[in-house]
Amino acid sequence: MRVHNFSAGPAALPLPVLEQARDELLDWQGGASVMEISHRSRAFIAVAEQAEADLRELLAIPPGYRVLFMQGGATAQFAAVPLNLAEPGAPAAYVNTGHWSERAIKEARRFVSVGIAADEATSGYSTVPEPAALKPAPNSAYLHYTPNETIGGVEFPYVPDTGGVPLVADMSSTILSRPLDVGRFGIIYAGAQKNIGPSGITVVMVRDELLGRARDGTPMVFDYRAVADAGSMLNTPPTFGWYFAGLVFKWLKREGGLAAMAKRNRAKADALYAAIDASAFYSNPVTPHCRSWMNVPFRLAKPELEKAFLAESDNAGLTNLAGHRAVGGMRASIYNAMPMEGVAALVEFMREFERRYG
Repeated sequence: MRVHNFSAGPAALPLPVLEQARDELLDWQGGASVMEISHRSRAFIAVAEQAEADLRELLAIPPGYRVLFMQGGATAQFAAVPLNLAEPGAPAAYVNTGHWSERAIKEARRFVSVGIAADEATSGYSTVPEPAALKPAPNSAYLHYTPNETIGGVEFPYVPDTGGVPLVADMSSTILSRPLDVGRFGIIYAGAQKNIGPSGITVVMVRDELLGRARDGTPMVFDYRAVADAGSMLNTPPTFGWYFAGLVFKWLKREGGLAAMAKRNRAKADALYAAIDASAFYSNPVTPHCRSWMNVPFRLAKPELEKAFLAESDNAGLTNLAGHRAVGGMRASIYNAMPMEGVAALVEFMREFERRYG
């Protein structure tokens, strides 16, 4: 029996997609696995082109953007962004709202002069800056932010207005969870292992005018122009991840698209936060209007019970609820593939645990 998997990533994948991939694993279009097919074959190129077309439809990506399927995860993009958008030592603005912002900032400092446009460390990363506080220097090559901090569970409820400075977003944990105005961004990048598919592929959307700016010495596999010109097949891509992402895109379309996913995801998050807020036994550290839809951290009033909570929840088929090692506590990641039934089961378990130990 499958469990309700609350892992932050690699995360739960849609069951119908897993079943289709299972059924096609050994025999995909003629006696071989998709993992055994050349990425330059007509059959696989058709898969790649359809995946991009479906993603463009789901996100309503406007003309003037290239969609890249790259490798190295979002962490590779921490370096690729400054390499493609700024000369050595040029100014670039960053917003610090938690662990992944910090990681992006640390890597960027190897390539550019980082200016911190806003820093939420003083709040314990429990909130995001007010919109008016985000004012990057006009000469900034770009403004980078993390719309959702997977570890801290803090999320921007708005898209920053950068005043003409290209906006760059690490959307690994929110991509495809709701409609998105892609036209507000210069670059969006997202690791696959939350809402797209298995780890190993990264989706990057780049406005055309930002292509061709890579500094001298940029590795070819990180050069957005080179990758775009090669149709994301500059080298052998992660073919299974690309194929699987295409299946997920089709599943999302069958489920009603991103408007339907937004409604579902909002309901799941509301139900879990309501259970936490109604209890004196559980607590969430994030300012309510900045709470993540995707990653819900929570604490127990009696920290000594955390090991028992995790052991008993695991036995109940509610797995991977331990908080990140950097912060501890609990965390329920409720991405697109998590059904409402999983959240309801978690809420019921939490209530019963509180009744016995509270």
